[in-house]
Amino acid sequence: MTGTALPTTAAHGTETPEDGTGANGVPADRLLGVRWRKSRRSNPSGNCVEVAELPGGRVAVRNSRFPTGPALIYTEAEITAFILGAKDGEFDDLVTGR
Repeated sequence: MTGTALPTTAAHGTETPEDGTGANGVPADRLLGVRWRKSRRSNPSGNCVEVAELPGGRVAVRNSRFPTGPALIYTEAEITAFILGAKDGEFDDLVTGR
């Protein structure tokens, strides 16, 4: 997955570069009004990946332990490819206790 750095002057961190690519490294606290959610399989110790839907079908991803830290922003095509790959087992080798 690829992305383009978002200019630091972008309001709320939700703008998309003109070429239509996603943006990476946006401070999560600049994504105002989004609803973060995590998997029901997440554990209570806070070691979770959270996602939030953004305008235009984009998706933000952050570490729940650092809610104001960086959020990676992916286009709809990028997040679709990742989720379908995960469903197809392409990343099963990264999971312990399979």
